Amino acid sequence: MGAAVAVVLAKERRVVDAFLRARATSPERAVAPEDLGVDLGGVGGRRLLRHAALREAAPGRYYLDEPTWHVVRSTRRRVAFALLVVIGLAALYFVTVAGGHSISPAR
Repeated sequence: MGAAVAVVLAKERRVVDAFLRARATSPERAVAPEDLGVDLGGVGGRRLLRHAALREAAPGRYYLDEPTWHVVRSTRRRVAFALLVVIGLAALYFVTVAGGHSISPAR
């Protein structure tokens, strides 16, 4: 599952990088995705559109909303950190509390 997540994030990043290279970061600088060689119908493009990090300025012309993109990335990092903390606390619990109640050897 981790590999699948990494692939999706890499595809997202490829789309973002294309818009950044083209400096398409405002409605006035919106571009057609085909001109950048990206497919917004793919998983990366769809996710960016769903999170409103990519916005349509005019029919068929899109730009990267950088503040929204930064919020999306920041939120992901916070969620990942919180998940790691929970996993760490669960591991600590099992090592200290549950680990102390091992089955006694048969007599």
